[in-house]
Amino acid sequence: MFTKGDKNKARKKRHLRIRNRIAGTALRPRLNVFRSSKHIYAQLIDDATGTTIVSASSMDKELGLTSGSNIEAAAAVGTLVANRAKEKGLEEIVFDRGGYLYHGRVKALAEAAREAGLQF
Repeated sequence: MFTKGDKNKARKKRHLRIRNRIAGTALRPRLNVFRSSKHIYAQLIDDATGTTIVSASSMDKELGLTSGSNIEAAAAVGTLVANRAKEKGLEEIVFDRGGYLYHGRVKALAEAAREAGLQF
């Protein structure tokens, strides 16, 4: 089986394969997800200029989470990033799962963002 370093190396390879196919623009930014063992992070990125437009994480004080590493926290982050994107006038995005399986926390974040109004 994989050791921890090998797992992350394999995830990064998957992420590079995904990134070769998708890119965010100013009109349709890329929703990037990063999942650590304790928290989950999401940001909308304009790859044309290399800038982050909107970001949210389970460490944000306004969420008031006790744990950042569960499905409820991921759903809260998805809703928060979608609300911040709508404030900036963005509704259509490209989803970048970061090389992670579309399952669990990543899926919860994506579905919460969809329910809050983002289209992808």
